[in-house]
Amino acid sequence: MPVLRGGARRGRREKQETLQNNNDKNAKNNNNNQNQDKRKVNQAVEENTGIATRTRRRTAVAAALAGPVDEKVASVPKEAEAEEIFVEELGERKEDPEERVEAEEGGRGMDDYDSGGGKSPTKANGGGDDELAAPLPDKHSLYGGEMVVEYLYACFRWLLDGRLKGFGSFIVQVGGSPMYKIDRKLGKGGFGQVYVGRRLTGSSINERTGPGAFEVALKFEHRNSKGCNYGPPYEWQVYNTLGGSHGVPRVHYKGRQGDYYVMVMDMLGPSLWDVWNNNAHSMSVEMVACIAIEAISILEKMHSRGWMLVLLEMLVDGKIGDVDLSYVHGDVKPENFLLGSPGSPDEKKLYLVDLGLATRWRDGTTGLHVDYDQRPDVFRGTVRYASVHAHLGRTGSRRDDLESLAYTLIFLLRGRLPWQGYQGENKGFLVCKKKMATSPEALCCFCPQPFKSFVEHVVNLKFDEEPNYAKYISFFDGIVGPNPNIRPINTEGAQKLIYQVGHKRGRLMLEDEDDEQPKKKVRMGMPATQWISIYNARKPMKQRYHYNVMDARLSQHIDKGTEDGLFISCVASCQNLWALIMDAGTGFTSQVYELSPFFLHKEWIMEQWEKNYYISAVGGAGNGSSLVVMSKGTQYAQQSYKVSDSFPFKWINKKWREGFYVTSMATSGSRWAVVMSRTTAFSDQVVELDFLYPSEGIHRRWDNGYRITATAATYDQAAFVLSVPRRKPVDEAQETLRTSAFPSTHVKVLLETSCSFDCSFCELNGDCNSQCPDVEIQEKWAKNLYLASVCYGRTVS
Repeated sequence: MPVLRGGARRGRREKQETLQNNNDKNAKNNNNNQNQDKRKVNQAVEENTGIATRTRRRTAVAAALAGPVDEKVASVPKEAEAEEIFVEELGERKEDPEERVEAEEGGRGMDDYDSGGGKSPTKANGGGDDELAAPLPDKHSLYGGEMVVEYLYACFRWLLDGRLKGFGSFIVQVGGSPMYKIDRKLGKGGFGQVYVGRRLTGSSINERTGPGAFEVALKFEHRNSKGCNYGPPYEWQVYNTLGGSHGVPRVHYKGRQGDYYVMVMDMLGPSLWDVWNNNAHSMSVEMVACIAIEAISILEKMHSRGWMLVLLEMLVDGKIGDVDLSYVHGDVKPENFLLGSPGSPDEKKLYLVDLGLATRWRDGTTGLHVDYDQRPDVFRGTVRYASVHAHLGRTGSRRDDLESLAYTLIFLLRGRLPWQGYQGENKGFLVCKKKMATSPEALCCFCPQPFKSFVEHVVNLKFDEEPNYAKYISFFDGIVGPNPNIRPINTEGAQKLIYQVGHKRGRLMLEDEDDEQPKKKVRMGMPATQWISIYNARKPMKQRYHYNVMDARLSQHIDKGTEDGLFISCVASCQNLWALIMDAGTGFTSQVYELSPFFLHKEWIMEQWEKNYYISAVGGAGNGSSLVVMSKGTQYAQQSYKVSDSFPFKWINKKWREGFYVTSMATSGSRWAVVMSRTTAFSDQVVELDFLYPSEGIHRRWDNGYRITATAATYDQAAFVLSVPRRKPVDEAQETLRTSAFPSTHVKVLLETSCSFDCSFCELNGDCNSQCPDVEIQEKWAKNLYLASVCYGRTVS
C-alpha cells in the first residue's frame, strides 16, 4: 500500500497556481526527468539484487530518486495525482463547524517580572478551537521533494511485492481483516478521519453489519497525532471495553498500516447533526424527546459498564482488581450520535461514537470515585456543548456528559444556543461566562417543561453525585408516543431503566417524591458582586481594619497603625475606595508601600527588591491604580510577579515547578496580578477559579487539608489559592463569608480595649458609642477568628 506521511492540516487547501507555473516552465524537461528517474530506479534495483534486507533496498532506491527531485518543482505521476484528487474531492458528510479541542488554554501574558530584575518572555496563549487531527494523505501532500521520494518508493515497494496493481486505489488490511478499498470520506473527528471501506473479496453486497460486511467504516489516526504519543490510540482501549455494549458500535479489526492506526467498524448512518441540518435546521419535539430517552440510557450503560465485574471479582478472589470499566464520554454532541445504517433493521437505533476523550470516573483498583481536581489551563471537548466544569478544567465526571447532552437537546429543539457566535482568542472564556449566566429558565424558555426539568437537575449535580437516570427518562415520557414501535427513535434500550421506577401500560409511574428534600440550586443565572472575607483561627492578638478609605486618607491610617506596632496584612478595593487590615501577628520588621496610578509600578517594586523588601500585600482599584505593600522580616528568598489580561494559571503552574508559591493576588478591572515567592511556609498549592463562588471546590480542598491563603476577584471571576502548610497549625479552623457591605459586624477579634478599631463610624463621629456597629464584635469574639484575606468581586446571589 502506498503510504504517505501526512502532517496536521492547517487552514484551507493551498492554491495550486505556483505548481502550475512551475510545471509550465519545466514542461520541456518532464519527459527527460522521468526517464532519468526510471533508469536510476532500475539501475539501483539491479545493483542491489544481491542485498537481502529491505532496509538496504530502500536506501538504494531513495538515494537514486533524491538526485533530480526539486522541492519547489516536483514531478508528480499523473496516476498518483488523479488518485489523490479522487480521495479529496469525493463528497464528505457535512459537519457542524464547531470544532473539538483538547488543548491548554492560558491567559495572554502581559508582564512577568522577578526579584532579580529580569523580564520573562512569555508568548500569548489564547485558547483556540483548531482541529488536532492529522489528515489522511491528500494531493497537496505530494508538493515537495521528500513527499515525492517517499511516495514513489512506497509504490515501488508495493509493486515489487505484487500487492498493488496500480495507483487507482488505496488498500487497507489490518489485524487479520479482509482487504478493503478506501472509498468516500465520511467525516473527521478530533483525532482522526473516517472513510468508507469496501471489501474486495469474500462478502455479499447485502451483508451490512459484522466482520463480514461489504461496507465498513475505516477510522485512520496518524501515528504522530496527539492521541498516539505512546503507541496505539487510547480510543482502542475504550472500544475494547465498551464496544458492542448498548449504543456503542463494535470494532471488528484494528492495527497499523504504514503511518496510520486503523480501526474497522460497523458502517452506521447519518449523525443527528446531519438529520437536523437536512431537515431545515429543525426537529420535532417527539424526535428530540426520544433522543433524550435513548441517549440517557446509553450514557447510563457507559457510566456503569463493568461495575458488576468488580463485584464478581470480589466474590471470587476476595479482592478488587483493575477491572472497573466505567467511563465518561467527554464529548457528547449531535455529531457524535449516529443512527443505524439506512435500510437496515437498526436504522432507528441510536449510537454514540468517537471515544477519544473518554476517561474513567471510577478508580479501577479501589472502586471509588476519582479525586477532584481543577486545571484551569486544560480544556477537553467541544466549546459549544462542553459543560462549564470542562471549561474550567475540572476532573471529568458523569455530570459533564449529562450537561453536554442537555445542551445538545436544546440545540436540536431550538436550533441555536445563546452562546453561539463568539469568536477570537477568548472564545472559551466568553462561552463559559455566558453558560454560567444563563439560567435553565432562560435556556429553555421556548421548550416544553420536561427539557427545563432535565436541565435544572443536571446542571446542579455535584462532582461525584449519582445521577438519577431513570428519573431523567421519566421527564420525557409524557411527550413521546405511547407505542414504542412507531417512535422516530428506537427506545428499547431504555426499558430496563423504565422498569426500575415502575411500568404500567407502557408508561412510567414514578413513586411519590413529595417528601424529597428540595435541592439547593447552584446555577441560577443571577451572579452578584460581594465582599469575600476569609477568617483563620489565631491566638489572641490585636487587629485593626479600615474600609471606604479614600486615597488621601491612606497615609493617615497606615501611619497611626505603624505607631501602634501594627503592619498591613491585607488590602482590597471596592468602587475605588480602599480597605486595610492591620495586625500585630505578621512577624514583619519594616514595611513600605506605594499608591500608584499604574497596575503595577514595576520600577518602584524592583527598587524595593534591591533593598530586600518583598511584596506582602497588593490591591488594585477599578480606575487602574494599585496599592503595593512590601515588607522586611518575611521568609521569602526570591519573588516574581505577573500582570495578565486573564488569570495566568499556565504561568503559575510553571512557577510551581520552579519552587515558587502564590503569596498574594489582586485585580484591577479585568486584569490580574499574581505574586509568587520562594521559601514560603507551603508544601503544596492548588487554585479554584470560577465565574461564581466555587463552594463545592473549596469544601473538597478543605477536606484534603488545604486552606485558603490568597484570594482575588474581578467582576467576572473569583480565584482562590489554597495551600498545605509545611507545619500543621494547632487550630486549622477557617471560615469564609460573603456580604454585600464590608463585613464590619462579622469580624471576630479579641478586644484589648473597649474599641481597638478604626471604622467609618468612628472616623465621622470622633468617638465610639453604643451606636457603632462594631460594638457587636465583642459578642462574636469567642471563636478567635481573624481576618486573613478579603476581596470584592464575583460571587453568586
